[in-house]
Amino acid sequence: MKIALFSDIHSNLPALEAFFKDVEKQDVDAMYCLGDLVGYNIWPNEVIEEIKKRNIPTIAGNYDFGIGRSSDDCGCAYKTDEEKANGAVSISLTNELVNDKNRKYLRTLPAHIKLEFQLNDDQLNVLFVHGSPRRINEYLFEDRAEKSMLRIMEQADADVMCFGHTHKPYHRILDASTEDEAHFKHAINIGSVGKPKDSDNRGGYVLLNINEDASIKNKDTISVEFIRFDYDIEKAAKAVEESSLPNAYADNLRNGE
Repeated sequence: MKIALFSDIHSNLPALEAFFKDVEKQDVDAMYCLGDLVGYNIWPNEVIEEIKKRNIPTIAGNYDFGIGRSSDDCGCAYKTDEEKANGAVSISLTNELVNDKNRKYLRTLPAHIKLEFQLNDDQLNVLFVHGSPRRINEYLFEDRAEKSMLRIMEQADADVMCFGHTHKPYHRILDASTEDEAHFKHAINIGSVGKPKDSDNRGGYVLLNINEDASIKNKDTISVEFIRFDYDIEKAAKAVEESSLPNAYADNLRNGE
């Protein structure tokens, strides 16, 4: 099974439209969105409606959670006073733009989606979250200690855990084997469609491949493809600059920051 996973669109309609064109070429069997549809640009309603129109199973991101409750807190971890002030402008504008129907949609999005595969002699549990299974806004960076990542996944009963939130893609294979049995876990950050932060300004998503021999005992039966695609960055950046949003968000789009 080939599963397309995407996340962190953040109201970037040009990026989302380019993603849909790109993923059409991939011949996927299923598609899931891991949240943060809104924030940081001017098209929150249009992004939500594109997701709804396609009936894509979607979980709530921290920004979706806040906007769904008309909150002025997006659960974002801003590092400086300037970032915090800019963030306040973003969530205020997003709350102003999102209509009632789409706000209700955001409010009712699930926190997690879990898939259970029973292809061979063992069970393979695949978990989709936004930040982590523990908190919607927890950052699971690539340098997280292996022991900590394993503990998070074991507590969530996840063999494959896919998440977003940091906007920095990676795939880590973790060895949870015992003396008696091999057991491998996969931690996969799927990156960001509309606000990448890994110095590559192209949009990104993941193709998760689970073959017919998939097993927790063989790490090579699960594979991950990181896809990058071009989109009209200038259209998205200029929309920021022509709005009340801080111009820093336009620079971030251009620089992949």
